[in-house]
Amino acid sequence: MSLALATLLYEWRRYMAAVVALAFSGLLILAQVGIFVGIGKGFTAQIDRARADIMVLGPGAKALFGGPSGLPRRMIPLVYSHPEVTQVAPLDGSGGRFQNILTPEQQAKEEARAKRAGKGKGKGTGKGKSGSARKSEFVNVTVIDAIPGYVTVPTDYTQSMIEALRRPYAIAVDETALRRLGVKKGDKALYNGKTVYVAVVTKGYPNIIQPTLVMSRDTLRMLGEADTGQRVGPLMVEIQDPSRAEIVVAQLNKKADGKFRAWTRQELADANSGAMLDDQIIGIILGFSAFLGLLIGVIITWQTLRGAIMANIKEFASLRALGVSMGDLRNIVMELSFWVGIVGVVAAGLLTWLVSLIAVAGGVPMYFPPTLIIIVAVFLVVIAMVSGFLSLGILKNSQPADLLR
Repeated sequence: MSLALATLLYEWRRYMAAVVALAFSGLLILAQVGIFVGIGKGFTAQIDRARADIMVLGPGAKALFGGPSGLPRRMIPLVYSHPEVTQVAPLDGSGGRFQNILTPEQQAKEEARAKRAGKGKGKGTGKGKSGSARKSEFVNVTVIDAIPGYVTVPTDYTQSMIEALRRPYAIAVDETALRRLGVKKGDKALYNGKTVYVAVVTKGYPNIIQPTLVMSRDTLRMLGEADTGQRVGPLMVEIQDPSRAEIVVAQLNKKADGKFRAWTRQELADANSGAMLDDQIIGIILGFSAFLGLLIGVIITWQTLRGAIMANIKEFASLRALGVSMGDLRNIVMELSFWVGIVGVVAAGLLTWLVSLIAVAGGVPMYFPPTLIIIVAVFLVVIAMVSGFLSLGILKNSQPADLLR
């Protein structure tokens, strides 16, 4: 075991402040990126888990959102003409006002609450709107083709879920949106003034911006909101051999001649995450967080290392008296800084994991791209190394003659 690592293990209390500073610097960046990317993943969860191997978007689209992703309906036969394509289905969706319908018991409680609020007006006893059982929210709507094994059906949908959504006016709601919408499984509700009912409760499809309803394409058509025009949404494509997705994508793009662009599902998922991070406002927030993390991390880590070296200055003077060169002492300090950075990375990972568990429990989606995790880890180690470099000047006080005082 090296002297630097042994020092860190046996005198860990001296370096705890530096480790904590690095951990929270990493958490500051990772948590914000995780939330922003997680929000984007909430929008695309149904697509990411569908059976589609390839997505076909308009020629100018750079991601699923943030650009024109639709294309002419006449492109469907062109995609279908590829010999390896087995299924093609356009994405469809809508949006509107969702209102829950109170049961007689809830209606009675609502009237009683209104009466109490009226009597207690001016006395501070009314609950106001926050206590109301009536809910009204604007929702997004996405569709599936309620056919087992179809390209638009997420892989985690069971046979019973698909059968339930096949019924007219049946909808699926994620468990994180039930309280927000004021409904539970089996309840009826109003969507754009028409009655629907909650037939399925899903798990793992949170959306903290707007709740999302999932319904069959037939139900959307019965509600009068299906897209029957000359343009359709992005196309979901299934092929015979998913391992050949990249080859088929290249062939489809060649056949398209600029009329559309095909993507592998992973390629589109990466583009969606990148589009989320490339947003100007998000970029400013993340840039400021990175600068703040750098500033806090360097200052606290530098001062902690400086204080620890000063506390051990007699030990360094003893090493010099034994013939250890100043260059070797500097190497020890830099190695010590490196190990502090590694421990800080581990602590940041642990804190981020705990925060993500709390976020998921609260219905807030978080996602951490592996590339970003690597970048932040290197960032924290660099902070520690820079702090160690700034602390090297204190070694000038390690004079062997001071041991005689």
